[in-house]
Amino acid sequence: MKQLLNQVFNWKKHIQWLILPLVMMILVSGLFATPAFATGVYQIPNLTPNTWVVDEAEVISRANEAKISSTLEELAKQTGNEVRFVTVRRLDYGETPESFTKALFEKWFPTTEVQANQALLMIDTVTNGSAIITGEQVKSLLKDEIAKSVADETLMAPLRDGDKYNQAFLDASDRLIAVLSGEPDPGPPQTVEKVQVEGTFKKTEAEEKGNAIAWVVGLLIAATIIPMATYYIYLAIQPSSNG
Repeated sequence: MKQLLNQVFNWKKHIQWLILPLVMMILVSGLFATPAFATGVYQIPNLTPNTWVVDEAEVISRANEAKISSTLEELAKQTGNEVRFVTVRRLDYGETPESFTKALFEKWFPTTEVQANQALLMIDTVTNGSAIITGEQVKSLLKDEIAKSVADETLMAPLRDGDKYNQAFLDASDRLIAVLSGEPDPGPPQTVEKVQVEGTFKKTEAEEKGNAIAWVVGLLIAATIIPMATYYIYLAIQPSSNG
């Protein structure tokens, strides 16, 4: 009996050491299962001079970011109209592209006077949801229907053709600059419908959460099975009390 109690006591100590790392793994998995890398307006830094692109999602190459920034800066110098691009990976729970863009617009440009000559185009790269907000002076050239077309068509066309974010923002920049410079609107890009037989599609947020839950369930099962298996192996290698 004494030997059996010692075995049970030793087994409990082994199980504690086995479960501790598993619990840590579960906790870490739980953190990743939450909306990781979600971005709220409060996380976007205040606007600084000569900042034209805020690429939080890191989908625009440095070369293209520099090119876009240069052309937008030149537009501001020549016309007084200013355009900013913002990308984020994921929005906070309950936030929409429209509500986020409006809140950021008001954060960066808190009065109607400073908002007047501003335009802000934003996209979140998990859903490819986009929105654009413009000030009253900008609206005299960039009508609401054109602005919506830029966000819904010009920006989206390259993304439907393989998540080409660099091309999307270059195209959007070219169209906005043309319109805000007083030139005729070049319109959205002409698209050709393609039938995609097979391909890899961006996972939806629901699928990502489902995968995370599957990982957690797997870890919980492992946390149950591994200690039991270890215990039986431990008993199997112990010398018999009758020996």
